[in-house]
Formats: sequence, C-alpha cells, structure tokens
Amino acid sequence: MARFPAPVAFGRQPNEVDKRRIEKALQGRKRYRYVTPQVQYVDRGYRIVSPCCSRNIDPDGGIVDVARIEYVESTRYWFLYRKNHDEGLWMLHGEFTTLDRLLATLNEDPLRVFWQ
Repeated sequence: MARFPAPVAFGRQPNEVDKRRIEKALQGRKRYRYVTPQVQYVDRGYRIVSPCCSRNIDPDGGIVDVARIEYVESTRYWFLYRKNHDEGLWMLHGEFTTLDRLLATLNEDPLRVFWQ
C-alpha cells in the first residue's frame, strides 16, 4: 500500500495559495506600479519587498521592506505591519478579519506608509 504525506490543513500559513493571492492583489496597488514587488515566506505569514524607486528609503534604489502579513490561527485574524525604516522595526498597522480587506488597505495606502 502506497503512503502519501498527510494533507496540510486549510488555513495554515504560509501557503502557496495565499502567496499567489497576495501576488495577484498587488498588481492592483495605487503606488509604484512600475516596480515588481516580491512576496516571501516568513514565520506565520509573508514579507513583501520591492525596489525603492522613490529613493526615500534607499538612495541607491535597493530592495526595501514594504509590508509584513501575519495570520494568527488562534484568533483567526490577519495582521498587517509596516516597516519603520528609521528604527528598523515592524509596526502593527491593523488587524483584519479577511486577507482581502488587508490587501485592499495595503494597495490603497493613502498616507504612503507602505509604498514610500
């Protein structure tokens, strides 16, 4: 009898399905549409990085942190963090009940706290 790996429970983070959802959603962002951000796996979530075209954070235009997304299974909340580049710290921006609402906030970014 063949043995197959146990299926990964739905909702465990990070996973390929949600990573692709994030990548697709980022195509609809309002700012810096001419760069290609990358979505990377991190513990319990994802890190979004992008070239710094504005030169506000990195004068050389290198890769900078844009956002961190974390899912907490016990509360079933998504957490969105922005990077305080001066301090080098992730700052909680908001809690969301769905990934879609979180991504809408990240893409709109009216105060330019993510896409600097």
